[in-house]
Order: sequence, then structure tokens, then C-alpha cells
Amino acid sequence: MLATALATDGLIWLVVAVFVAGLVRGFAGFGSAMIIMPVASSVLSPVEAVIFLICAELVGPVPNAPAAWRDGTPREVGLLVLGAVLALPLGVWALSSMDATVFGWIVSVSVIFLLALTVWGWRLKGALTQRMIILAGSLGGFMTGFAGIPGPPVIMLYMASSLPIKVIRANFLLYLVALDLVLFPLLWALGLMNWPIAFLGLLVGIPNLIANVIGARLFDPSAERIFRNAAYLIIAASAIIGLPLWRG
Repeated sequence: MLATALATDGLIWLVVAVFVAGLVRGFAGFGSAMIIMPVASSVLSPVEAVIFLICAELVGPVPNAPAAWRDGTPREVGLLVLGAVLALPLGVWALSSMDATVFGWIVSVSVIFLLALTVWGWRLKGALTQRMIILAGSLGGFMTGFAGIPGPPVIMLYMASSLPIKVIRANFLLYLVALDLVLFPLLWALGLMNWPIAFLGLLVGIPNLIANVIGARLFDPSAERIFRNAAYLIIAASAIIGLPLWRG
């Protein structure tokens, strides 16, 4: 299994993507899937790309989870996860029947669409409601199963809110960890698990963990503009690199 994992096409790009994603995840609390998936979808099948993402991220965020629990709002995260669990199976079904090239386009275009909306500067005028949170979680759950990118709807919601970036970052981190823990057994139960790819993801999870720790040390709660601009820049680069135009 080790030999199979190390013989994966594009391995060096997967490792680089996972390390950069760990830096961003540690710093911003989100964005790792939007960096890994465009690259992974260019060298792996849709299901393999999602498996790789989940396993690469199972260990990485663990050192930052206790602080996120203190800084975030776990009750809201619970509502996000509730919505995600309801829609996740539908997304997995769509994923299992999708062409790899179409999948790559959907992933990259989804990321670009998210970036355009957040840079546009749309903001909520009122407080977040339970209905809004559950709906965002449901959309995120569908996108998790469908494209391996759980963040866009939730990121749009929280980036448009007036919450402090410290709370936003913590909620993102907790929500994404919870979804990985839900999606892994679901793929296994549906018979979609590819163990060599899962093993590769776990191996690459080691540099991902190191990068998460480094990224967390770079985070400054008072530097909101830096927080947003750094996230936007890396998300844009990941979407462009992952376009199927570059394949072959």
C-alpha cells in the first residue's frame, strides 16, 4: 500500500498543496479544501480526491482544536453540522456518478464564484439566525459530498457577518473538523473508500499538521484586512491552478 501511494501521479504537487493548505487552515481556519481539491482533482478521480482531502486533514487541525473550542461558538457549529449531515448523502451520490473533467471544472468554478462574492463585499445587516446557519450548513454538506469543498456557503455567511474574525476562524475550524469525521465513515459505509489513497492522505497529513501549527502562530486577531486578503489571494491561485485547462 505504501508503494502504491508513493507511485501516485502528481505526488509532489499534492504534498505542496497540502502543506500550503495547512498554513492557510492554521492561519484562517478555512481554505484548505479550496487549495487541495483543485490540485487533487487534476491528478485523482473525484472520489479519490475527496478521500485524499479527508485523510490529509484528519490530523492537521488537531493542535488548534482546543483553542478553537474556546474562541468559537460550538452551539452554532452544531447547527452547521446538523444541516450538513442532512444534505451530505445527496452530495456523495452526485460525486460517485460524475465525470472527472466535469468535476474539476465544478470545483474550480465554485471556488472562483465564492471568491467573487466575498471580495464583492456583501455583508449581512442583521444577526445570524438559526435558519440561516442550518441552511448554510446544508449547502456546505452537499458541496462536501459533491465536490469535497464544505466551506463556500458557510464562509460566505460568516464573512458577511459582523462577528470578530477570531470567532469566525474558530467556527470554521470546528465545522470543518466535524465534517471530516462524518464524511470518512460515510464513504466507507457506501463502499467508496480507496485505502491506498487514504493511506497517502494520512502520510501527507504529517506535513499538514506542522503547517497548521505554523499557520496558527501567524494569526493575529487584530489584523482583519491581512486575514481577508491572504485568504482571497491563496484561494484565487488554487482555483486557477486547478482548472482542467492545464491537464495534459
